[in-house]
Amino acid sequence: MPGPLEPLAAIPAQIASVSDYEPFARERMSDNAWAYVSGGAGDEITLRRNREAFEALRLRGRVLSDLSGGDTGLEIAGQKFDAPILLAPVAYLKLAHPQGEAAALLAASATGCGFVISTHSSSSLEEMGAASSARRPWFQLYFQPERSLTLELVQAAERSGCAAIVVTLDAPVNGNRNREQRAAFRLPPGIDAVLTRVSSAPMLFHGTAGAPLCGGILERAPTWKDIEWLKSVTELPIFLKGIMDEDDASQALEAGVGGLVVSNHGGRTLDTLPATIDVLPRIAQRVSGRVPLLLDGGVRRGTDILKALALGASAVLIGRPYVFALAAAGAPGVAHVVNIMRAELEVAMALTGCRNLKAIGPKALWR
Repeated sequence: MPGPLEPLAAIPAQIASVSDYEPFARERMSDNAWAYVSGGAGDEITLRRNREAFEALRLRGRVLSDLSGGDTGLEIAGQKFDAPILLAPVAYLKLAHPQGEAAALLAASATGCGFVISTHSSSSLEEMGAASSARRPWFQLYFQPERSLTLELVQAAERSGCAAIVVTLDAPVNGNRNREQRAAFRLPPGIDAVLTRVSSAPMLFHGTAGAPLCGGILERAPTWKDIEWLKSVTELPIFLKGIMDEDDASQALEAGVGGLVVSNHGGRTLDTLPATIDVLPRIAQRVSGRVPLLLDGGVRRGTDILKALALGASAVLIGRPYVFALAAAGAPGVAHVVNIMRAELEVAMALTGCRNLKAIGPKALWR
């Protein structure tokens, strides 16, 4: 049986939207890698709902608006971006392409968007050349079993020039990802979490006897005290990723964090959670503009970005779309995805009468 195809040497004309990359990616990824990247938790209800919820929203078309001086630029945590798009932290990007995280960071820098490096990156910070990037990347952090190990990661991120810390909160254990289990997913030789050799990845529950979680790994699960400690050891802005409830958002504000990410982990942790776009309005109301509010999960079109901003988000993160493009065409594919989504956003803004991001609000949605 033939193996996966080589990455595309040029991007074909039939790739006109982000979703067009998916079949090209599938042809270039092993069954093992595909199960990891494309799958979700359980019956993948939340994975599907993330998309369906965006599709259910309607935009309100407007005409004869003054669109002079149109702009998609914004500033978050002291950084300027050309569009409200960041590449979400995704582990083991070398599963998709040999250049992995380095290719994704290159594309992000070339397109003026943000990039969040995963704790479970398969490329070293030196390999990525993070400090030489035109826009400093952010660093996604999983708390380690020992605070000393967490501190080492934070200090490495600081030395490499990262501009913010994004703490993932919604995966103290891995979700019950049946698609991965059926594929017997294992990291292939030569791909590893090179930033930490500690077994720091959230544990995957297989229903084994002896209560492996309660009384075991959950004794080390992070709490709000860990956020307080993290603030004491770094001056970088801290974003909390995995906020799905407005009460957690309020507690995060009380903790003095720099920003929040509304996320259900792309449907990969707890199945039957609501879509992120469904919970966004309540969280945005509670936050009330006091800190940047980002969203991920199901974003596939520029119209999705406009809908998220209309409901209170400052920007969005994309995950699978850029990973599929990375698998298909490397850094040029990732840059192409960002440019497609930005162009779609600009069209949507023009046709809803929004000249810049500040003009996007609830009135852009049809009720």
